[in-house]
Amino acid sequence: MRLFRLIPLYMALALGANAALATDAETLGPLREDSLKRLILHKEPKPVTPVDFQLEDDGGTASLADYKGKYVLLNFWATWCAPCRKEMPQIAELQDEFGGDKFEVLTLATGRNSPAGIKKFFEENGIDNLPRHQDPSQAVAREMGVIGLPITVIIDPDGNEIARLIGDAEWNSDSAKAIISTLVEANS
Repeated sequence: MRLFRLIPLYMALALGANAALATDAETLGPLREDSLKRLILHKEPKPVTPVDFQLEDDGGTASLADYKGKYVLLNFWATWCAPCRKEMPQIAELQDEFGGDKFEVLTLATGRNSPAGIKKFFEENGIDNLPRHQDPSQAVAREMGVIGLPITVIIDPDGNEIARLIGDAEWNSDSAKAIISTLVEANS
């Protein structure tokens, strides 16, 4: 008998969770303006296979699974990529404003990028709040279907890709901040 009383509760929870997933694109879509109009919002979250990448200075490794529990703005870039160089300081602004327990910017230099070159680039652009992680063998990039640079992927707290932008964007724009703010508030 007790089981029958709990069925409506479980149904409401399940429907509520599915409704929240279904409205992500509907909620975020109208917030896309200017260069963020190119942000592709997936109708269904896409699982991300965690592949190891190199941590910036200590030679250790990590994977995207280490970031579960928060939204991640994952930016694939390279020191030689002009659009990447343009948008990196803007991405750093997002980390300054929203970074914390619910959101983090993760930069991943993919391909041939020397640690010294990455460090020099960050210093020249006054970036001191983003990681200088690397994907030298492009294992993460291949797994995630990165075919050019820059590509920025938004990953939900469950480790699923929910959005992707190919090319550079104005990541310090009101549109980008509204999108990130909406995600962070949803993760409260």
